[in-house]
Amino acid sequence: MYLSKIFTDPVLLLKKLKKEDEDFWIKRGQKMALGLFYSMAERVPAYKDFLKKNKISVAKIKTIEDFKFLPKIDKHNYLKIYDLEKLCWDGNLKDKRWTISSTSGSTGEPFYFPREEEQDLQYARTAEMYLRTNFQIHKKSTLYIDAFPMGPWIGGVFTFSAIRLIAEEGKYPLSIITTSIDKNEIIKAVKKFGDKFDQIIIGSYAPFLKDTLDDGIRQGLDWKKYNLGFIFSAEAFSENFRDYVIKKTGLKNPYTTTLNHYGTVDLGTMSHETPASILIRRMALAKEPLYKDIFGDITKTPTLTQFLPEMFYFENEEGNLLCSAYSGLPLVRYDLHDHGGMYTFSQIKDKFLASGIKLEQEIGKAKLNSTVWNLPFVYVFERSDFSVSFYAFNIYPETVRRALQEDVLEDKITGKFTMLVIDDDKLNQCLEINVELKSGVSETSDLHKLVGEIVFDRLLKENSEYRRTYEDKGHKVFPKIVFWPYEDLTHFRSGIKQKWVKK
Repeated sequence: MYLSKIFTDPVLLLKKLKKEDEDFWIKRGQKMALGLFYSMAERVPAYKDFLKKNKISVAKIKTIEDFKFLPKIDKHNYLKIYDLEKLCWDGNLKDKRWTISSTSGSTGEPFYFPREEEQDLQYARTAEMYLRTNFQIHKKSTLYIDAFPMGPWIGGVFTFSAIRLIAEEGKYPLSIITTSIDKNEIIKAVKKFGDKFDQIIIGSYAPFLKDTLDDGIRQGLDWKKYNLGFIFSAEAFSENFRDYVIKKTGLKNPYTTTLNHYGTVDLGTMSHETPASILIRRMALAKEPLYKDIFGDITKTPTLTQFLPEMFYFENEEGNLLCSAYSGLPLVRYDLHDHGGMYTFSQIKDKFLASGIKLEQEIGKAKLNSTVWNLPFVYVFERSDFSVSFYAFNIYPETVRRALQEDVLEDKITGKFTMLVIDDDKLNQCLEINVELKSGVSETSDLHKLVGEIVFDRLLKENSEYRRTYEDKGHKVFPKIVFWPYEDLTHFRSGIKQKWVKK
């Protein structure tokens, strides 16, 4: 069991997260990372060979500074090079009890990641902390609707295992129903059980949840009748989306009733939003100089989370995130190929102070003092391979997503889209954006014009390269909007993750 004793008692752990300073947790993370390296160098055949090929002497890696010079590993130079058995502890695959999950294959062929019960327990410990802090599961009877996909993907099964562990070990009044990504089953579950529990938590991908809320309203379901909370995963979303959920469901507190994960199939759930991180992001978005000072790129909104270094040790190397963890396949200095960065809590406070804001006071005003954990932050942007190249520059889904979430479009489109770059009949590049209409809504010339202008204006505002290209080429770069009926199979097949980019 690699989890230290500090994780065996969630109540004690929560007290320590408030009592101990960040350095306490960061040092524990450094110790974990070095220990993981030594163990992998000795017991993982693939990593032992990898170090040999890279001429790395294990004996020379003595400090965390030495650790930083170890070569990175990723799917291409490590996972896909060695047989699965050699990637496991002691080269042992067949004699263990695994749950195996697959990547979605969004950026290539699917890769299969095995995990053991310890990874389920690791996620359970993390989830228990935020379920107690945000949702008071030790005081309220709770139904968790697991609306993540079931099957070979990690979301649904991983969540089910963690929630069952939490309920059984903590003796919480916590129940779970696995609807998977069936919107009607989620709606039926809320109608059937909504008044039988103190609260209902729905775990879902953000775009799928929006469809579910809209479908429920069409079916006459008043979401505001119930005490709801939402857990998201798999991708970033905007604060406009959070506000949309709040408006449709009547949530009272945006900081404690919604929460997004940062996770991958490779490592599991690595970090998550906290009330403090949500407050920080929302305040930064309201003050552009502060936002730019913290995140740099004002055209994209990252997911901002806090993490336990002892579980997942993050590094930032030239804007690229690396992570070391005892995951199903142990990974050290693993290149996530995610663009982002890290801050200590004190660094975030200093940046707010430089903008004339005392963060501690703002946390107090929002009545979040009891939820604050002394942990570092990691933020992650949308991956560069989830963009389209248009006239040699990148356009990210984030920009189009914000455009399609404008209030004026709320009753007409779902907010889901697929964008791609095509050549027109004169072989000029064209940015095509395929947009899903809401159920019962038909395309009109006015709607076509309105959506096109909103997307165009947002691109001009947020993308300087698009703006310069427009100055040169004029309306040749105006986006081509193509409408599709609700859940049309071409781009909007129900029950799977939305593909925002097609290449």
